[in-house]
Amino acid sequence: MKIKTSITLSEDIIEYIDSNLDQVRTRSEFIERALRVFIAQRKRDELNARDVEIINKRADDLNEEAEDVLSYQVVI
Repeated sequence: MKIKTSITLSEDIIEYIDSNLDQVRTRSEFIERALRVFIAQRKRDELNARDVEIINKRADDLNEEAEDVLSYQVVI
C-alpha cells in the first residue's frame, strides 16, 4: 500500500532526480528506490556492528586464555 506524503527537497536534488529518471518513471519511484537502498545499508551496518561486538567479546576471551597458557611456558 502506498501512502501519499509531502517532502521538501533542495533544488539540486530535484535536478539530479529529473536528469536520472532513466529506469524509473516518476520522482516518487526514484526516491522510494533510493530510500530502500539507504535502509538496506543501514540494516547491514547494524548487523555488522553486532557481529563486530560478538567477535570482539570472543577475541578478549581467547586472548585471556592464550595469555594464561603462555604463562605456563618455561623461558629457556
